[in-house]
Amino acid sequence: MKTESSGPEKILLGIDPGTNVMGYGVLRVCGNKAELVVMGVIDMRKESDVYLRLGRIFERVTGIIDEYLPDEVAIEAPFFGKNVQSMLKLGRAQGVAIAAAINHDVPIQEYAPLKIKMAITGNGSASKGQVAGMLQKLLHLRDDQMPHFMDATDAVAAAYCHFLQMSRPATDTKHYGSWKDFARKNADRVR
Repeated sequence: MKTESSGPEKILLGIDPGTNVMGYGVLRVCGNKAELVVMGVIDMRKESDVYLRLGRIFERVTGIIDEYLPDEVAIEAPFFGKNVQSMLKLGRAQGVAIAAAINHDVPIQEYAPLKIKMAITGNGSASKGQVAGMLQKLLHLRDDQMPHFMDATDAVAAAYCHFLQMSRPATDTKHYGSWKDFARKNADRVR
């Protein structure tokens, strides 16, 4: 599907980090339209050595970057759960994917799972299935184009969330941590 150009084309790579299965998705953005280029997973379940898994992540993410030449990478931040060991493993996987992007001088943006779900579905507690279903509608995907692993659609969701964030006009809105912070930064307005 050809998109109408109302600005320069950008390629966005989305990554959903994982130590067993890592999702990736590539979007082509032209102006205010996004289209899916590819989505898939890096399946590391057969590799028992954790360090070889990390090497595989670096190798595959590097290959994806070399093939699709993304302008920017959007990566899902690890979910802060109760299992510290799982968090450490996810953080390593995310770090290796980030290192591959840094190695190629590709800018990276990290998004919390809640922000991604909210951007795609309008509901921060949406299920993976709801996110996948909404992406199917937004990107006009047929049922046979939907992947077996939802890690792939989670990665596309990260890229689509970034696309939506890019589309927002810049504002010079100031942010304040508290009323005291507001008063300090606006002494001329407070009496």
